[in-house]
Amino acid sequence: MAIAEQVTTDKYSIVNGDCVTGVEAMPTDSVHLSIYSPPFATRNGACLYQYSSDPRDFSNCDNGGHFFEHYDFLVSQIARVTLPGRLSCVHCTDIPNSNSGRDSYSDFPGDIIRLHEKHGFQYIGRHGIWKEPLAVRLRTMQKNLAHQTLTLDSTLCGVASMDYLLLFRNAGDNPIPVTHPVGLLDYCGERIMPQELQSFRGYEGKQTENRFSHWIWRQYASSFWDDIRIERVLPFKAARDSEDEKHVHPLQLDVIERAVILRSNPGEVVLTPFMGVGSEVYGAVENGRKGIGFELKPSYYRQAVKNVAAAADIRKEQEGFNFG
Repeated sequence: MAIAEQVTTDKYSIVNGDCVTGVEAMPTDSVHLSIYSPPFATRNGACLYQYSSDPRDFSNCDNGGHFFEHYDFLVSQIARVTLPGRLSCVHCTDIPNSNSGRDSYSDFPGDIIRLHEKHGFQYIGRHGIWKEPLAVRLRTMQKNLAHQTLTLDSTLCGVASMDYLLLFRNAGDNPIPVTHPVGLLDYCGERIMPQELQSFRGYEGKQTENRFSHWIWRQYASSFWDDIRIERVLPFKAARDSEDEKHVHPLQLDVIERAVILRSNPGEVVLTPFMGVGSEVYGAVENGRKGIGFELKPSYYRQAVKNVAAAADIRKEQEGFNFG
């Protein structure tokens, strides 16, 4: 595997290099959880955003559907390195095929589901992540979300697509259960928990009585996450360079932390093949897991180095506070 740069510690390993060859080089059954956001592509393989001019970049695939050829191989390798019965979480959305004013959409989530099923993953559900319509309009400049379209011909109005976190379980039986013996200990979201539930945090009695954890679980188990703090993301502006389409916007840390805490044990390995500025590795490390990430774009990788090091410092302080 061609590696431009790499940082490896006892808490994480991050690589400036191609995720395809990177994941291919990893040992079988070495990953407990993966979570990532692939480049968003239409069914014919055209990508919504272009991140770099590197020919190895998934977002540079042409209209011949080469994206899905590349992605097919990557998913097969993620299945190989993932322990039996463990999960892969994929962040995605519906993709507009054009911005002509008479827009249609590509069912990118459906294509991802079928691709994972091809490689033995079982689709077990999705969480919808609410997005504010005006913010979507301003980011994508979709004509079908403009108020003017409503005034002229509302049959052409569109929908501000939510994001999805798709959940897939690898084939086989999980050899290491993910346990929460005293329930969930922290809530990642914007709602305010009733104060009277705080006394149940870390409750060691009968877990049917653990009102603190039950309240959090009701938020997390929902198919519709409308309590994600949309602006709770890692620093990313410094990672932009002249090639960018100014799309850089990391996945929200609330989404990542929910997946990491619910779907893996402390000390386990969390993989992200499209690391960006390091959000998924950051979420893994801050919550006591080991993160492994690959990022092809040098400017993103350099920002990830800073972000992930900050997560390691935070975790070190937490461990010192808890056990020092």
